Amino acid sequence: MQRVLVTGAGGCIGTTLVPMLLERGYAVRALDRYFFGCDLPRDEANLEIVREDCRRIGADHLDGVQHVIDLAAISNDPSGELFQQATRQINHEARVRTAKLATEHGVERYILPSSCSIYGWQEPGVICTEQSPPNPLTTYAKANLAAEQDILPLARNGFCPVVIRQATVYGYSPRMRFDLAINGMTYGAWKTGKLPLLRDGTQWRPMVHVKDTSGAMCHLLEADPARISGEIFNIGSRDNNYQLRPLAELVAAALPMDIDIEWYGDPDNRSYQVNFDKIESLGWKARCTANDGARGIYEALEAGRIDKTPKTITLEWYRNLVDWHKIIHETEMYGGILDI
Repeated sequence: MQRVLVTGAGGCIGTTLVPMLLERGYAVRALDRYFFGCDLPRDEANLEIVREDCRRIGADHLDGVQHVIDLAAISNDPSGELFQQATRQINHEARVRTAKLATEHGVERYILPSSCSIYGWQEPGVICTEQSPPNPLTTYAKANLAAEQDILPLARNGFCPVVIRQATVYGYSPRMRFDLAINGMTYGAWKTGKLPLLRDGTQWRPMVHVKDTSGAMCHLLEADPARISGEIFNIGSRDNNYQLRPLAELVAAALPMDIDIEWYGDPDNRSYQVNFDKIESLGWKARCTANDGARGIYEALEAGRIDKTPKTITLEWYRNLVDWHKIIHETEMYGGILDI
């Protein structure tokens, strides 16, 4: 049985990916700080849950590991701007360090989940391939690009690093996020009958369902190393390149209720379309659309399986943790607050 080290295993993608790997017969070492809790199946014999910071990964975490999927990241632009130093440490430096450790400890394959956000803003009509010049606009995107540039040159016989540039993720996950475009639209529509849409709605953005990007990682674990080592793959699909206003209309149409569009915020300067032919040439293809994602989230909301809480808004939860840490640090004595 092959073992996969998944960092960031407690996140939106990790909590979907880990069960998928287990179903495919892998043993999984699931490493995370678990800031948002541990929504993983604890009764799985082939699942080892490790609470550790990705900046402190050591040789022991790679013992018996054949593959690494290095998901751990500060995972959106607002959080990246507020926590710039941590974003550079986690999204860039820690990943490079883990990849180098992997080369020293017999790991065969290393997958770096990066982001299509490194394309930033592109001229209208440009459809980005993996060879298109990047144009990262945020700390998050810049840190991801730096990790790509430092990790891909590690490719050699016996060590297969591969980068995936994921489109914006959507869809139901055990670690639910409502700060992602389609997810936030769906929640707002379900809760209030008003779908929130960031001005001005003309921006292009590629999307990918959380199940699809997890499936792509599984596919790359089993692909011929000669075809993927040192390569970059955009992860998404042509049908999931959306302009935000038509996307909002698709989400609204997918739900069985009357919905109005409600504009908010300043216009978003990020706009890009992406080509996904390269990953499809390996035999992988996305299966889900925005309609599927919206309906899945709506059904989970209706069933009471999920709801919007501070934990489902990444930046809000990080801020809470920082504030609480300060209060506890200032208040704690002798290992406790009231009970000591």
